Amino acid sequence: MKILVTGAAGFIGFYVSKSLLERGHTVVGLDNLNDYYDVDLKYGRLGVLGIPREQAEVFGQMAGSATFETFSFIRLPLEDREGLQRFFKAEGFEVVCHLAAQAGVRYSLENPEAYIDSNIVGFLNILECCRHHHIQHLVYASSSSVYGANTKVPFETSDTVDHPVSLYAATKKSNELMAHTYSHLYGFPTTGLRFFTVYGPWGRPDMAMFLFTEAILKGNPIKVFNHGNLERDFTYIDDITEGVVRVIEKPVEARIQSGELYKVYNIGNNQSVKLLDFIEAIEQTLGKKAEKQMLPMQPGDVEKTWANVDDLIRDYGYQPNTPIREGVQAFVTWYREYYGV
Repeated sequence: MKILVTGAAGFIGFYVSKSLLERGHTVVGLDNLNDYYDVDLKYGRLGVLGIPREQAEVFGQMAGSATFETFSFIRLPLEDREGLQRFFKAEGFEVVCHLAAQAGVRYSLENPEAYIDSNIVGFLNILECCRHHHIQHLVYASSSSVYGANTKVPFETSDTVDHPVSLYAATKKSNELMAHTYSHLYGFPTTGLRFFTVYGPWGRPDMAMFLFTEAILKGNPIKVFNHGNLERDFTYIDDITEGVVRVIEKPVEARIQSGELYKVYNIGNNQSVKLLDFIEAIEQTLGKKAEKQMLPMQPGDVEKTWANVDDLIRDYGYQPNTPIREGVQAFVTWYREYYGV
């Protein structure tokens, strides 16, 4: 298939693009390469995919990969409605995997406009392009954040998610509602994937895995919110990637025939890990104890996440299988090599 992956220089987008290419698909990556976090990391991911930095930096110009014959990249913002329409018309995609978004719960308190521009306006532009250019299937990133103030665990997609506790979560819930509307009105399948705390090599610097590892190695204290009374469904990147690719590759004809055009799935590790146990796994891997700065709960945060992934197992044979200590070891190994620690 010819597949568009938005957010291709991002953490999950990079891995999904690489996996699809290795499976023989033609992939076009799109990213705006914003500076929300260290842009060198984004260029580094693109470098692995064979896109030179000097080509990736140019807006609106297609760059071919030196590593994968079937990969090309364009720097284009989601807010550029007319540019996106021209791009879709020229490329003729079959499937869109939309992973680009303004990420981060806490940053949404500082810069709410960025979330509306990227996650609402940008998502609308993607939906309009899918509608007008006859995309066969839109797979898009949602988030475990949509569960907000829910206390029943594990989280199930049948749960009510009407009480977000951050603007980021509200935009992701909005994406699901918008996708439902477009599937209903225009008859194309959409599949939302609620990601649960993804970690691993090439991960985002604003995530706990990265922040803790960096601070411990530098001898700086780590910030432990809610005095450590947090639990997360930490999910290793390889497990996430496998799930996303299975959703992309599975034919959707049966869904079209049954009228089941709109679907949402949890995609996580199917278990909840205490934050202090996660920190302990990092400490043991690094061979160094963390100095913990215990802090109160942060605005927009939640105490516990835990994904019920029975639907994904049933429909796609998805089964996460990476133990937390194995995933932590893989990240630490990458971090030491990448930063020369």
